[in-house]
Amino acid sequence: MLNEVTISRAILETYFKKLNSCLELDVAIVGGGPSGLVAGYYLAKAGKRVALFERKLSIGGGLWGGGMMFNAIVVQEAGKHLLDEFGLEGQEYAPGYYVLDAVDVTTTLIHKAVRAGLQVFNLIAMEDVVIKNERVAGLVINWGAVDTLKWHVDPITLHAKYVIDGTGHPANVAEVLVRKMGVRLNTSTGGIVGEKSMEAGQGELQTVANTREVYPGLFVSGMAANAVYGGYRMGPVFGGMLLSGQKAAQEILERL
Repeated sequence: MLNEVTISRAILETYFKKLNSCLELDVAIVGGGPSGLVAGYYLAKAGKRVALFERKLSIGGGLWGGGMMFNAIVVQEAGKHLLDEFGLEGQEYAPGYYVLDAVDVTTTLIHKAVRAGLQVFNLIAMEDVVIKNERVAGLVINWGAVDTLKWHVDPITLHAKYVIDGTGHPANVAEVLVRKMGVRLNTSTGGIVGEKSMEAGQGELQTVANTREVYPGLFVSGMAANAVYGGYRMGPVFGGMLLSGQKAAQEILERL
């Protein structure tokens, strides 16, 4: 005989134990796309306390949709070693072009990251950042639905030694710094430049090159990095995204 209250208690006690354990982190990742998942995998694998916060129900960002909802993606030769790391076998469509099932890639990245120790909180949005001594030192979070509906509900706060903005095209965390703190992120405009039009080759290179610490305590990765620095967009080729997550994790590990 099942007891419905026992089921409810199991969910509530387990979830709040998990959330309470993540109020002080080594790294908080905002955005559950490919760069965030890869960064989370490497950080968790290195034994760091790391959690990922995604405002939507699903984790994986734009990976699920492939190109124009054709759920296949391409990874170029530069990212092949990361496919091997995650046990993903791509079909070589042409020399240096590997095509993969988008659902397989997304579910594998999530599975490997979580099994490595990444704590994932979906349906939770980043509302603001914590600033300590002119440094990003944590996140202000709320329910994703509250953020979507713009309800006046106060958030809660967590601390982190580093934050990764992996929110894709909007660069939500960096945008908060520019808008609320008047932070100058680059020398061209001071704020977020915004991504350029499609140029896959340059876009892939720039995604990795632009992955860096943009303000003390804050790293940008994936398309958020290109949005901040005005890199080209690249469409459904994902080697740069994977490499960006790996680079962010490696640079943070060097600092921790």
